[in-house]
Amino acid sequence: MKKACTHCLLILLVLLTVVGCAHHLPVAPETRPEIYAPADWQQNPLAPLFLAYGSRKGRNRIGRPTARVRAEGRTDVFVDAGHPAVYTRRLPFDTARGRYVNHIYRVHFADIPFSLVPFNLAAGKNVGLIVIITADESGRPLLVTSVQTCGCYHAIVPTDYLPRDAYPAGYSRKALWVFGEKLPWRLAYRGVQRPRLLVSLRPDVHRVMHLEVVDARRVPAAYRVIPMPVEDLSALEHLQAGGGSTSFYYSSGLLKDFVKGSVKPWESLLLSLPSLDLFVGTDKVYDPARPTPNRFYTSLVPWRQQASDMRHFAAFLKFWGWGL
Repeated sequence: MKKACTHCLLILLVLLTVVGCAHHLPVAPETRPEIYAPADWQQNPLAPLFLAYGSRKGRNRIGRPTARVRAEGRTDVFVDAGHPAVYTRRLPFDTARGRYVNHIYRVHFADIPFSLVPFNLAAGKNVGLIVIITADESGRPLLVTSVQTCGCYHAIVPTDYLPRDAYPAGYSRKALWVFGEKLPWRLAYRGVQRPRLLVSLRPDVHRVMHLEVVDARRVPAAYRVIPMPVEDLSALEHLQAGGGSTSFYYSSGLLKDFVKGSVKPWESLLLSLPSLDLFVGTDKVYDPARPTPNRFYTSLVPWRQQASDMRHFAAFLKFWGWGL
């Protein structure tokens, strides 16, 4: 049994290495790229901006989770790429060291297309991305956490406000490699007069391909800014449909609290055995204030999934070595 588990983990590592490197490809420059910004971004110094490369394609635009009732009475859920929205929540948490606030931002895309070259392991519909900015009681950003709404490809990047003794042991001052994507080892907020986090998104797969801090004063001239209505995370559970409403998530059964229509067939086929999760890679609810048996784990290794659950943020940070 132990030998079989070892073989499964080796297969998993090979798959993740191949898939991770497959998308580290050059992105064609654009003359005036589109930036999706929360509607309050000018007043809110912690509001992230999302740089959407390849936005001429609908799948690369941030959309709004939407429901429609078909003629036969069936309700469909999809992401409307023509009407962007961002879903947010501010959640405080405590550690032995102090009190902090997570500023949660969740966005969604219509799909990740099927492709063999490069191989899109995460091909599927209604996919999304979460960016969390962890601030201290003074409102200074300390950490930026990014993760797909399936719990995949998470990254934790400190800012120059984070004390050095809060870094993981052996943390290197070199670029972070997150399954083929190169991210900075630290984000420099100090010295920027009106700092805003800029999150660059890789076309088609919607992975975070770069993080940087920019001056808000220079954004309108360099980018085409698309404002996004800001809604609470709970709005995803009350999508208007006909004369009523429906949830973006399944409400019962094996798929309870997973995003409707977001099962990833390739991930289920190739990674369900190593992860011991039939619906590995399927996008899901993320609301730490809402009870659910559906763990938002960030490690595929079965015996590490509970400890890496991002809903329990203080424990999640401790698991990955951060000393807040």
